[in-house]
Amino acid sequence: MHQPRRRDRRLARHVPRERARCQPSQLTGAGADVVLVGLFSAKQKDFEALMTSAAAGLAARGARIVGQIVQRRGVSDFGAQKMGLPYSSRTLLSYGKVREVAQACEQADADVVVFLTTLTERQQRALTAMLGSPAVSLGDIVTE
Repeated sequence: MHQPRRRDRRLARHVPRERARCQPSQLTGAGADVVLVGLFSAKQKDFEALMTSAAAGLAARGARIVGQIVQRRGVSDFGAQKMGLPYSSRTLLSYGKVREVAQACEQADADVVVFLTTLTERQQRALTAMLGSPAVSLGDIVTE
């Protein structure tokens, strides 16, 4: 006989519902502490300018940028073939970088984590659970 399959029991079930369901514009309003996260390929040389312009746009909306984290893809020898792809379909980032973002959120007591790339609902739920702060994409904030 085989054992029944175990379900993934990660932190995704313990997300505070009221904080996760807030609108992105409410989370990045005046006085909100924001950690800005970008995923870039090694071919993209102007990533610093993109991060700076995104930070300026959020600051113009009244948010305070308390941290900026960049995940580069394709810098190593083996990463060049997968340069345009995310590290993980679940989190976009490598798990070490997710831990780094979570630590930055905890230290700065961030209200929200803003990703420059578009996040799916599944990615938003998983990242919100892992980071301890709501994860939203910059496109959601700009369109509202």
